[in-house]
Amino acid sequence: MNIKPAESCDYDIVSLGEIMLRLDPGDGRVRTARNFRVWEGGGEYNVARGMRKCFGLRAAVVTAFVDNEVGHLLEDFVMQGGVDTNHIKWYPHDGLGRTIRNGLNFTERGFGVRGAVGCVDRGNTAASKLEPGDIDWEHIFGEHGARWFHTGGIFAALSATAPDVIIEALTCAKKHGTMTSYDLNYRPSLWQEFGGKERCQEVNREVATMVDVMIGNEEDFTACLGLHVEGLDDQLKELPMEGYKKMIEQATREFPNFQAIATTLRGVKTASVNDWGAICWKDGELHEAIHRPELAIFDRVGGGDSFASGLVYGLMTTDDAEIAVNYGAAHGALAMTTPGDTTMATKAEVEALMKGKSARVKR
Repeated sequence: MNIKPAESCDYDIVSLGEIMLRLDPGDGRVRTARNFRVWEGGGEYNVARGMRKCFGLRAAVVTAFVDNEVGHLLEDFVMQGGVDTNHIKWYPHDGLGRTIRNGLNFTERGFGVRGAVGCVDRGNTAASKLEPGDIDWEHIFGEHGARWFHTGGIFAALSATAPDVIIEALTCAKKHGTMTSYDLNYRPSLWQEFGGKERCQEVNREVATMVDVMIGNEEDFTACLGLHVEGLDDQLKELPMEGYKKMIEQATREFPNFQAIATTLRGVKTASVNDWGAICWKDGELHEAIHRPELAIFDRVGGGDSFASGLVYGLMTTDDAEIAVNYGAAHGALAMTTPGDTTMATKAEVEALMKGKSARVKR
């Protein structure tokens, strides 16, 4: 991969996406909670934060907040994560949140037979109001410089204008030689208001032509990109690796610009126990991460984003798909052992897990 040298850029990674305030009832449920612990989180942002907080690289986020107390609380969380806030667009508060507001995400972790539950409250959010021309991408990619740009399908589905913002950003990133990644993250409920699956595929197929590293599971590839592989569902059950190979072959035929494709492999046994793994295709070869059957899960939200940040870190620093997919899988596994959307893992912990170190007490 032709990744720009670190000394030529101010940022190692820039992410574009919405950041919401996550309200977490802890061990209880949203419907009966009397207290909530507050975090920040957002699919695209979580990747940049993981790159900064776990792997020590320079990260920035492009998003939008309403200029009120909740907006500044979100900004404070981003600052604590070490992510540059200079490219956040601030909208004035209308006093009521009638026309524009900051998004909220009520999330309970689930346990055993009770699955995790998310209840988002994100209508008319500041990030969904972004339009082409609102962000000075030339300033970010041309003047500051960035080695990597990441965004995804959650932001793309927030409004009728969000896809145009993504395409504008990707066009500028490619112009300045910035590597690009995209997490398809299919959410059918988000697309309902903007044309459903048909519009989702139209948007994502256009976006995909400018993406170097595509991330997503089998549902993402079929729903978002309209890929069709005869008998894929049966093959994924009986011979999963052969099924993924066929899916990836189809993806690379339709989008020859993809330099790498990656996906997590999750088998949900209970909310607290998952089989966990990942694969990455690069240079015509498919690489599988160390498989972790019956992985204990504390909070599954954000595991995929931490996989993405580990994967990008590995590709950026080694250009070796096997190493990169193991960085991603180990980072995702560790992120799911702690509460909140964002990682609390260290690079040393990730690398120790990659080497098979145990969970014995460290004193």
